[in-house]
Amino acid sequence: MSDLFGLAFPFFGLIFLGYFCGWRVKLPESGLAWLSFFIIYVALPALFYRIVAQTPFHELANPRFILAVVVSTATTAMVALAIGLWFRKGNIGEAAIAITVGAYANVGYMGPGLTLAALGQAAATPAALIFACDSVFFFTLVPLLMAMRGRGESLGHTFVLIAKRVFTHPFNIATLLGVLAAAFEFREPDALAKMLDFLKNAAAPCALFTLGVTVALRPLTRVPMELGPLLVLKLLVHPAVALASLSLFGPFSPVWAQTLLLMAALPPALNAFVLARQYHVFVEEASTAVLLGTLFSVVTVTGMLYLLREQIIPLSLF
Repeated sequence: MSDLFGLAFPFFGLIFLGYFCGWRVKLPESGLAWLSFFIIYVALPALFYRIVAQTPFHELANPRFILAVVVSTATTAMVALAIGLWFRKGNIGEAAIAITVGAYANVGYMGPGLTLAALGQAAATPAALIFACDSVFFFTLVPLLMAMRGRGESLGHTFVLIAKRVFTHPFNIATLLGVLAAAFEFREPDALAKMLDFLKNAAAPCALFTLGVTVALRPLTRVPMELGPLLVLKLLVHPAVALASLSLFGPFSPVWAQTLLLMAALPPALNAFVLARQYHVFVEEASTAVLLGTLFSVVTVTGMLYLLREQIIPLSLF
């Protein structure tokens, strides 16, 4: 148990350290701009590039695992959509953001560092694939649903915008470059490799601290009724759906299966709030969901780590 505490504490400790600093030190939110830029455009892309480029190419070509990830995420997203439409009386814009609360795990900020620490370097490739699949899925689905509201941009313009965002996202570009490097067995010069390692090692601490600060700057006003079902879906049901998906499309190596289960158990991504603010809908609710989801995940994610470490949870139902 002490080993489990030692594994989980640094990650949640950094989040709550950031939260404490954001709550106690009265600095404007604009102060996060360059740190956020560093994380999104420099550090995390370096992390994804390095872990994918150092993986044998034949391990990356795993369509069954990609299918398991997409089916798991899509199934959870459809349940979240139904919850959002029910509680929001058919408001498709608000339901679109509710999807991200109930199904979009924090696979960018928390995922890579936690899975690598818990499961080792072998978790790097499935973690990168999960991130890429979820990014493409949500950055496609949410704009499409927003376009269906009947106002704003046309569907054609929306498709162009989606393609641009998917193919120019720094995480996806880094993952693609990593795949090409693995395919051609490209190795960076030593000086460049050391710089990439510096950036890779900075990714998780900076991302977790920034997550805590950002959550602290979102005051908790009220808790809408739909957040309870959505957070239960995200923290408890999503891992169960992931297990069913693994069982349906598997078998997979234990580390790959454990990576998907652990990533599915993560709290709602900060992108839930980012998308809400972009479309000016469900903003306070998304902010509250990220805050409460992160708090509750201290218990649920630690519990998942315990189940995986003790090999209590099966990696296949068949």
